[in-house]
Amino acid sequence: MIFIERDEGFTLSRQRTSGIGRLEVGIDRTGERRVHDAAATFVSRCVALVNDGDAATRESIGPARRFSGTGRTVCNARGGVSILPTDGHVSFRRPDWSDRLELRQLRYFIRVIELGSFGRAARELDVVTSAVSQQVSRLETELSTRLLQRVAGGIRPTDAGLAFYRQAQLTLRHADEAVRAAQQARLSGHVSVGISPTTSAVLAIPFINAMRDRYPHIRLRMVESLSTALEAMLEARQIDLAVLFEAGTKRGGGDLMPLVEERLYLMGAKNMAELSHLGDSTVRMEQLVDVPLVVGSLALRKVVDAAFAHLGLKPRIAMEIDGLPLLMEVVRAGIGATIQPGAATLRLPPDSVKRLEIADPVAIRRNVLISIGENELSPPALAARVVLRDTVRSLILNGLWPGATIHE
Repeated sequence: MIFIERDEGFTLSRQRTSGIGRLEVGIDRTGERRVHDAAATFVSRCVALVNDGDAATRESIGPARRFSGTGRTVCNARGGVSILPTDGHVSFRRPDWSDRLELRQLRYFIRVIELGSFGRAARELDVVTSAVSQQVSRLETELSTRLLQRVAGGIRPTDAGLAFYRQAQLTLRHADEAVRAAQQARLSGHVSVGISPTTSAVLAIPFINAMRDRYPHIRLRMVESLSTALEAMLEARQIDLAVLFEAGTKRGGGDLMPLVEERLYLMGAKNMAELSHLGDSTVRMEQLVDVPLVVGSLALRKVVDAAFAHLGLKPRIAMEIDGLPLLMEVVRAGIGATIQPGAATLRLPPDSVKRLEIADPVAIRRNVLISIGENELSPPALAARVVLRDTVRSLILNGLWPGATIHE
């Protein structure tokens, strides 16, 4: 008969060998140490193994139960023991609790200790009391140790619970520090973002503020230019991301995502004679054939020409200006009207121009978010791409981007 005292925190396993029966004991603490002998001593309870050739019996002395079997394996769910005849090999090792414990269990346990009640802890954690109780019970089961005891007026930790509480606090503190360290390391660096002038009028400042709030350690470089210039900068790897007009945009090996769809508006000075016969809110393309137009960027010009051509019409182009500030000054002076997305008016004083939505379904402009190749994007660039999309969605849903809808 072999007597082994067993600690609650160990498990037994076995594998078949040949030759003389042997018991192998393993302890994995500061390093693995194995004892090859007929017996070994641990801490909490005594187990007797009786081998009689083809049969094996396990008897537990003290609080353990009795198990018996013939030949193969006898085990329980925790601290399981596997037994063979005399030509067997039995090993004994400590389980890895780190695979079983969860940070949520530690947080619940700590709040119960600090507040002295499952109910108060549940209210502060904003969960039901049963959820806290179940997690703490599961924790005790995993550790095979009683951590809390009920007393008059609440809960009190056992000695084991108090020791575990101190280490749990340290573990959570280290976990929080690890998260902060990872965020700081991931969210530092620099990113260059290009936006066209009309889009910049509505998107630039909200995007900059969102980046400063979310990722204060990222250095942001903003480039405002025409879509054709921004696309060339992307191909030359001078910027990481850009919001461009979809018309004429080439992928060029980069990644392209739909972003926003904008209605087009006719804009002109309020005293412009050619606009006097038009209504106050909407207009149709056929009503614009005699209106002198000042057009801007090549990408938007393509959209305007296509909208007229779709109806078999031809626009009356009075002037071409590459530059939104000058273009809008010319419009305010009454020299001509222009067709622009609603965001273009945000750079002007309120009510400084007449703005009429073009009702024709073809009168839309689509913006896309294009970047250099996915495998080339740095973590700051990936973060900026997410923030750009979130900012666009927020502006549209809150009605802050005139005439815009989300382009899926």
